[in-house]
Amino acid sequence: MANVIAPKDGRRANRRGAARLAAVQALYQMDLASTTLDEILAEFEVHWIGREVEGEQYLPAEAAFFREVVSGVVAEQRKLDPLIDAALARGWPLKRIETVLRAVLRAGAYELDHRRDVPARVVVSEYVDVAHAFVDADETGMVNAVLDQLARQIRAEEFGGVTG
Repeated sequence: MANVIAPKDGRRANRRGAARLAAVQALYQMDLASTTLDEILAEFEVHWIGREVEGEQYLPAEAAFFREVVSGVVAEQRKLDPLIDAALARGWPLKRIETVLRAVLRAGAYELDHRRDVPARVVVSEYVDVAHAFVDADETGMVNAVLDQLARQIRAEEFGGVTG
């Protein structure tokens, strides 16, 4: 559990926002510690979500949404990573991006691709907020640019484009 990162600010989030934040933290830990999906889901649901850890209060999260995002990213990573790579600036492949930003981009890309019930602009905004909890403004700008590009590609119909 020592690898879980705490947000830089003390912002309050709604239950779904808290689930997104927890999902990014879980994906981050999985990436660093090679934790299995079952282990990470159990650990977060029992020890982190809605509890105080190391002086940080973790908000109650929508557990089913948390599980869906984490499981979905793991199941779809081979599809998501090339999409993200294509949206990143030339010379910055996903594997060179900081671990926490990789987790944010993967979770955002998953939600854009699989949660059509959530408007694309909301997905982008929510994951920019999640990124803001962990990184500086320059990096949140990159998250915004990449997820906005993916949103316009995956959900062109929401931006007045032709569906693809």
